[in-house]
Amino acid sequence: MQAPSPSIHGLWLPLVTPFDNGRLDTASVARLITHYAGQSVDGLIVAATTGEGLTLSDAETAELVHVAAGTVGGRIPLFLGLAGSDTVKLTGEIERTEAWPVDGYLISCPYYSRPSQEGLRRHFTAIAAATDRPLILYNIPYRTGVNLGNETLLALAGLDTIVGLKDCCQDLWQSFDLLRRKPSDFAVMTGEDASYYQALTHGADGAILASAHVETAQFAAVHRLLRDGDQAGALARWRALADLTRLLFAEPSPAAVKHWLWRAGLLASPELRLPMTPVSPTLAQQLDAAMANQLPTL
Repeated sequence: MQAPSPSIHGLWLPLVTPFDNGRLDTASVARLITHYAGQSVDGLIVAATTGEGLTLSDAETAELVHVAAGTVGGRIPLFLGLAGSDTVKLTGEIERTEAWPVDGYLISCPYYSRPSQEGLRRHFTAIAAATDRPLILYNIPYRTGVNLGNETLLALAGLDTIVGLKDCCQDLWQSFDLLRRKPSDFAVMTGEDASYYQALTHGADGAILASAHVETAQFAAVHRLLRDGDQAGALARWRALADLTRLLFAEPSPAAVKHWLWRAGLLASPELRLPMTPVSPTLAQQLDAAMANQLPTL
């Protein structure tokens, strides 16, 4: 019997991947997971874009997943990020990882090849047929070069294993149109940090946000207050966070987030893998200054 699908809602983290001297830093992975599993986080995603997943070897990805799963201990859902432009290879990746201790997958649109909407429909239909685990699709046209249109997505939402979307389409009308037309059992999670509050007020089920590595409780409070009907309180929280999201994306992510977590003692090193590079000295100073003025804890 298939296990119940985890609820896709609230605040999820696309977890950074710690490195130290070129190697996967499993001690820092466990430290991060322990920290965030005790915060107001509703789910974690490993080896996705923020987690520099495309730079990980197969062995490193397997080790990352097993350390993360062993540390989280089923307290919150754990999803694995996968990406690729070859449908056959990607379904093979799904099959290869079927025995891994993850609750589902985050699957981005094929990058660079720019398939048609029919190609996207067939691509995701084939992936959905390869697993009984839930899939969150990831639409981010400014990275992949292709936009997953609402008509295609709504057709895919009828498949049992496609349960949600990480929405980074950057088209306000497309996002709003999807929110008003989507099935009630299909989750739309914004992935645009700067649009978090707006997406929630339009009806998004939650968010998958790199920025929420920092001030996690404050980001969670925005969602909780809106859910409880306190829009003024949620807006006040968001106004206090808005500049932080801009700062954390001032240079290519996840460099700023890793610098912050390193300074906070959650990472042994702020190391990234090429072609990603560390923050500039100027941004490092700005981040250090921001850390000295963190928001009060709820």
